[in-house]
Amino acid sequence: MKKYILFDHDGVLVDTEYWYYKAGERALADIGFTLDKNQYLRDMTQSLGTWAQARRAGIDEQTISKQRAVRNDFYQEYLRTEAIEIEGVVETLAELSKYVRMAIVTTAKRVDFELIHKKRNIKQFMEFVLVREDYERTKPHPEPYLTGLKRFGATKEDTLVVEDSNRGLNSAVAAGIDCVVVHNEFTKAHDFSRASYRIKSLIELRGLILNVN
Repeated sequence: MKKYILFDHDGVLVDTEYWYYKAGERALADIGFTLDKNQYLRDMTQSLGTWAQARRAGIDEQTISKQRAVRNDFYQEYLRTEAIEIEGVVETLAELSKYVRMAIVTTAKRVDFELIHKKRNIKQFMEFVLVREDYERTKPHPEPYLTGLKRFGATKEDTLVVEDSNRGLNSAVAAGIDCVVVHNEFTKAHDFSRASYRIKSLIELRGLILNVN
């Protein structure tokens, strides 16, 4: 049985992917640019984000930098006001805490992470959290998950990563850690062929943990 779990955050423990997209859509609409959702989802499979379409349309970096700050404000507004809980997450973490040690490895910025968890009950089950400011190279580079292993003092063999994107999956694979991918409508078109396991919801993770040698 695995002894450690390193969780991705957005899309795995909280339902924030859609609101991140909406914040970018609003920020670009402010300058008269319409963000195409289908292209955005395709860009995500290539580890590209909100600004890829704008750059292809010739929008300059100074404008993008300005609108990035606007996007961040919109996103924090959504985090404060929208329902982003995923059903069964807290209950699943409470059950898993009887068997494994857990932590979060996320590309979320610290300010966003702390805003999300100001009034939620997820952090209590985690030994530590690594946010974007805690490592140099982001996913799909292996550094985030290797940093998590080091913090735990864990081996790759004793650890499982839980992800919802190919970017995160590739980070786990590059780190040499088995990865289970949990279904997310926003990332369902990603290539998950290198995942060790696939589950429809986090609720299934307890059964998987107890049956993995």
